Amino acid sequence: MRGDHGRALFTSDLSVNEFLLVREAGFRPVGLVLGSSVYHVGLQVGRWSKNMELDKLTQAMYHARELAMTRMEAEAAELGADGIVGVRLEIEFKEYGNDLAEFLAIGTAVVADEPPPSGTWRTVHGLPFTSDLSGQDFWTLVQAGYAPLGLVMGTCVYHIAHRGVLASMSTVGSNVEIEQYTEALYDARELAMSRMQAEAEALQAEGIVGVQLMSLPHRWGGHTTEFFAIGTAVRPLRADHTIAKPSLVLPLTDGPR
Repeated sequence: MRGDHGRALFTSDLSVNEFLLVREAGFRPVGLVLGSSVYHVGLQVGRWSKNMELDKLTQAMYHARELAMTRMEAEAAELGADGIVGVRLEIEFKEYGNDLAEFLAIGTAVVADEPPPSGTWRTVHGLPFTSDLSGQDFWTLVQAGYAPLGLVMGTCVYHIAHRGVLASMSTVGSNVEIEQYTEALYDARELAMSRMQAEAEALQAEGIVGVQLMSLPHRWGGHTTEFFAIGTAVRPLRADHTIAKPSLVLPLTDGPR
């Protein structure tokens, strides 16, 4: 976008501190980019007494997010961006349709002042990198000689089995682990984490930082939950990079009382 004087304007959802740190890291915002997909999430019913993944719902949650992410990346590519920082993924179920939800991906497209030693900031697939790191974390990452490769995610919609009446009665008033529930939560989180790691391996990442593991019940009731893992896959910019040691800072102001 260009202003009245022919200068390029940018839009961004970065805070002032994040914007300044992204500029200090050598990147210039070029526009707020977003991708959206209004998706009808299908129906799948789990067996009443069995822990199990609801793979049809898992596939729907994956596909809808991928559509939103792909469209956001396409907007960034049109701006000639090297990457997208501060990416957020949001879901809003709509009141005007049963099982209709809007999946939204939004972030700030940035262009680097200079290419890295490896030649490009883009991914191995030639796409702008994506990252959900804050501006502060992004600056720290780049200063330490690392670069974001991509926002990676894994999801698993899981049905947690109901307990029978006799089983519930047997634990009334007792301190006891409910192994059936423990195993279900372990299984669901492991599936989500392993799928996120597989996406990072496909990008040839060294690791994933800023991982968040969330339980999202949505509208499926208490026994069906989406377990969602998300983080930023990273790579070193060069083999001989050095990481600055943290320095001690003593504030000269009074602390909170």
